[in-house]
Amino acid sequence: MPDVVCVASWNADLVSRVPRPIARGETLLALSFEISPGGKGSNAAVACARQGAATALIARIGRDDFGRMGLALWQREGIATQHVEQAEGERSGVAQILVYDDGDNSIAVAPGAGAGLAAHHVAAARQTIAACRVVIASCEVPLDATLAAFRIARAAGVTTLLNPAPAQRLADELLALTDVLTPNESELRTVAGAPAGASLDDAARALLECGVRAVVVTLGAAGCRLMRRDLPALDIAGRRVDGVVDTVGAGDTFTGVLAAAIARGVEIELAVRRANAAAALSVTGRGAIGGMPSAAQVDSLLAHD
Repeated sequence: MPDVVCVASWNADLVSRVPRPIARGETLLALSFEISPGGKGSNAAVACARQGAATALIARIGRDDFGRMGLALWQREGIATQHVEQAEGERSGVAQILVYDDGDNSIAVAPGAGAGLAAHHVAAARQTIAACRVVIASCEVPLDATLAAFRIARAAGVTTLLNPAPAQRLADELLALTDVLTPNESELRTVAGAPAGASLDDAARALLECGVRAVVVTLGAAGCRLMRRDLPALDIAGRRVDGVVDTVGAGDTFTGVLAAAIARGVEIELAVRRANAAAALSVTGRGAIGGMPSAAQVDSLLAHD
């Protein structure tokens, strides 16, 4: 049985590298183009597997070239796919990504067959979910599927981890079933329904009062902040790394490595530090998974503390 189950989105990433953001109505020549694996759930699963966690997917993909690309990736990474449905006559998800010279990016996602992932797909994996240690989901999959998975997980005493991206307001029940929430700054304010100028602490406090047990806000190069009820916030500084290529997949790396550490029984403060180090390493490779580190690489970076 797996340590981590990912209720997963799968996208083929169509990545164009351009000098700067494109203005409305403008045409800009790209410096390069490539197709690479993506999807927040798939990315997080790869990050988990590279940390040595036994990992399984619940997903829905098209029976097409991009779907076969996903299956080949998961086989290479040792990720279990018995709960991945291949939908006849439907396209797999696609993400169109613009990567800028400074390493930042913009992304548009068309979920394709992934939009059909439903509660009954999750119910078919009930035994797998109940036997694992951590369940991951994001807002790239239908929330009914995530809610079904988190209900099963909570009943079985399994830790739930939600990356709320793309950001949206979430049902109170889903928040109450979430043990660990991993938004970035803007996602935190959106999920909490807080105005743009609201403090991170106030936004996080609103979610903690809804039942979330821990909020880990990722802050890009500045690191991250762990907030829990009745405990002081913990700030973890970002790590300076050489050779930044792009930031695509850094948040997914953070989420996946955090889940893998929690699944091994690592206390959450140490698990967050490990995820923070892994996210820093991830920006040194191309695409969503190109820089995702192994457990040994994360251990090596942490050994310098």
